Amino acid sequence: MKINQIYPVAVAVLVAVAVSSCKPNNNRSEATLSTNNPFLKQSTLALQAPAFDKIKDGDYQPAIEEGIKQQQEEINKIANNSAEPTFENTLVKMEKSGQMLTRVNNVFNLVTAANTNPTLQKVQEEVAPKLAANRDAILLNAKLYQRVKALFNKRAQLDLDPESLRLLEFYEQKFELAGANLSDKAKDSLKRYNREEASLSAKFTSQVLAANKAGALVVDKKEDLAGLTDAELNAAADNAKSAKKEGKWMLSLQNTTQQPALRELTNRDTRKKLFDASYIRAERGDANDTRATITRIAQLHALEAKLLGYNSFAEWKLKDQMAQNPQAVQSFLDKLVPAATAKARSEAADIQSVIDAQKGGFKLQPYDWNFYAEQVRKAKYNLDENEVKPFFELNKVLMDGVFYAANQLYGLTFKERKDLPVYQEDVRVFDVFDKDGSQLGLFYCDYYKRDNKNGGAWMDNLVGESKLLGAKPVIYNVCNFTKPAPGQPALISADDAKTMFHEFGHGLHGLFAAQKYPSLASPNTSRDFVEFPSQFNEHWAYDPKIFAHYAVHYKTGAPMPQALVEKIKKAATFNQGYALTEALAADAIDLKWNTLPANAGKQDVDKFETAALHSAGLDLPQVPPRYRSSYFLHIWANGYAAGYYAYAWTEMLDDDAFSWFQQNGSLTRANGQRFRDMILSKGNTEEYGNMFKNFRGHAPDIHPMLESRGLVVK
Repeated sequence: MKINQIYPVAVAVLVAVAVSSCKPNNNRSEATLSTNNPFLKQSTLALQAPAFDKIKDGDYQPAIEEGIKQQQEEINKIANNSAEPTFENTLVKMEKSGQMLTRVNNVFNLVTAANTNPTLQKVQEEVAPKLAANRDAILLNAKLYQRVKALFNKRAQLDLDPESLRLLEFYEQKFELAGANLSDKAKDSLKRYNREEASLSAKFTSQVLAANKAGALVVDKKEDLAGLTDAELNAAADNAKSAKKEGKWMLSLQNTTQQPALRELTNRDTRKKLFDASYIRAERGDANDTRATITRIAQLHALEAKLLGYNSFAEWKLKDQMAQNPQAVQSFLDKLVPAATAKARSEAADIQSVIDAQKGGFKLQPYDWNFYAEQVRKAKYNLDENEVKPFFELNKVLMDGVFYAANQLYGLTFKERKDLPVYQEDVRVFDVFDKDGSQLGLFYCDYYKRDNKNGGAWMDNLVGESKLLGAKPVIYNVCNFTKPAPGQPALISADDAKTMFHEFGHGLHGLFAAQKYPSLASPNTSRDFVEFPSQFNEHWAYDPKIFAHYAVHYKTGAPMPQALVEKIKKAATFNQGYALTEALAADAIDLKWNTLPANAGKQDVDKFETAALHSAGLDLPQVPPRYRSSYFLHIWANGYAAGYYAYAWTEMLDDDAFSWFQQNGSLTRANGQRFRDMILSKGNTEEYGNMFKNFRGHAPDIHPMLESRGLVVK
C-alpha cells in the first residue's frame, strides 16, 4: 500500500480549505487588494491555468479576503431572497458562488504545501481562521439552511434528475453535520472551536515542516554513510551545501517514521542517529514540538462532536463516509491485525536469524529492520534494490509507464508544453487528450524533494471540472523523490515508481470527472473512497505489458532481464507483514485520538500513543507506526482525522476491483472504459457502496487484499 497525501479538495461553494499556520493576530487590518491582482479575474491561459509568472506572494492574502467577501455577499443574497426557494435560485446559485475564493485557494494550497516560504507561512497564519469563519458563515446560516431544508422536504415533488437530487441530499447532510440545527449559542461555541482548530492545524503544519528541516541528519565523515550510492552521496553533499554546511553531508527527513537511507546504511550508529532524528523530530521541547498543539486539537475535536450530539469526533465525521461509523472501521481493522502482526513477527524472526548468523550480538531494532530486510530479500530472492534501480529512470517511468498505461486502458495521449508558467523550475506541464483527440485537461507534475515542501505525495486540482461552470480539470501530482546531482539520471526505486502510478490514479479520477455540479465532481468523494482509484492504478505498474514498456536500463535501453523480473514477482509479498502493521499502527493512533470523549481531558501524547498501540495489539517493538502522533500531518492538518483507515479500506476496494479485471481479460480498452464509466467518472453522484457493487457484482470482499499481501494462501 502506497501512502499518499491528497489535500482536501475545496468544494466550490462550501469549503475553502487552506493549509495554514499559527494563531491569528485579530488586530491586524486586512491586506490591500490591488486592481492588478491576478486572482481578480479568471485566468486567460489554457483551461484557466494559473498565471504563476504574474502571481506574487503579496497577492494571496488580499485575494483570499476579497474572495471571502464576494462569497459572503453571494450567499447572503441567496439566503435573503424573498422568492420561494427553488433548485435554481438556491442550490445552483450556491454552486456558482465563491469562484474567486476557489480560484485563489486552489493555487494557495499548492504553493504553501509544495513551495512555501516564511512570507506564505505568515499569510497562512492570517487567513486560516478567516477561512474557517467563512465556512461557518455559510453552513451555519439559518436562512440558507431553511431554504435547503424546504427543498429537501419536498424533493419527491421536484422532478430532479439523479445528479441534482444527489446534490440536494449532499447539501442537506452537509448543513446538518456542520451544525445548522444548533441553537445560536451553540453555533457561537462551534465557530470558536472551528477558528481555534484552523489556527492550530496551521501551526502544526508549520511546526512539522520546520521540524523536518531542523531534524535532517548532518554527517561529518563520508565513511559514516557507507552503503549509499555515489548519486545519493552527491545529493547529500548538495543538501549540505544548500544548508551552508560545506564539506558535510545531510540526509533530509521524509514525513514517514522510517527513512529511505536506512535500507542502505551499513554503519549501525548512523542508522540509529537517522532513525532517532526522525522519531523525535517534533518532540524536542523546542518551538517545533507539536505535542501541546495536537492535544488541544484532539480536545477541540471531542468538544465539537459533543456539541453536535455525537459520542466522538469519529462518530461525527464518519456519517458521510462509506464506512459510516467507527464500529465498522474497527471491525474492518480487527480482521487485518492478526494476519499482519503474525507475518511481521515471522519476518522479524527471519531478520534476527541473519543478525545472529553474522554474530551481530544485538536484538533487532526498528532502525535495523530495513537494512537487514534487504539482506533477507537478497538471500531469499537474490534481489538487490540497487540492481533494480537502473531500470527505473523517472522520465521513462512517467512517459512509457504511467502515461502508456493510461493510453492502453483509456486511450489517453499526452504532450508536454513549455509555454505555461510554473511555480518552480522542476515542474512540468502536459496537455491531456481524450480518446477522440479532444483536450481532456492539463497535468502538472512536481516530483523532487525540497526543504520547503511538505513530505509525502499528493494530488489536487488547480481547476476543478464542472459543466455548470464550463471548466475542464487542471490537476497536479506532487512527490518527494531525491533530485539527482546535476548531470546524473533520476533513478528511483520500485516503490517510487509505484507512487507515480498511485498519484496519477488520483489524477485520472480528476481528469475523468463528468459532473455538472462542482461539489459532486471527482475527486470530491469520501475519504474512504477517494484512495480507491489511486491504489487501483498501482496494479498497472507491474502489468507485464506496461512493465516491459518502461523498465529498461537507463544507459543501454535494454529491457530488464526476465530473471530479474521473476525475482521481483517472487518478492512481491516480501515484508508485507511489516508494511501493513506500520500502517495499521497509524490507523489505531488516529482512531484512538478521535474517539476520545469530551471529558477525557488533556492527554500525555507519548503515553497515549503507547496505550493506543497496546490496546490494538500493534505494539511490536521492532515495527514503529508509519506516522507518530507528533508528525501525523494527515490527521492534524490534511483532513484525514478519523479517516486514516481509508487507505486500508480502499486497498480492499482496489484489490477486489482488480480481481475483476484479472477474471475478465485484464488490460483491455473495454475493461478500462467500463472502469472509467462506472467508477472514475462518477464522482459523488451515487452512494459509494452501490457504485462499487454495480461494478464488481458484489459488496467489497477483503480476501483479494489479504491474498495480494501474501497474508493468506490463494
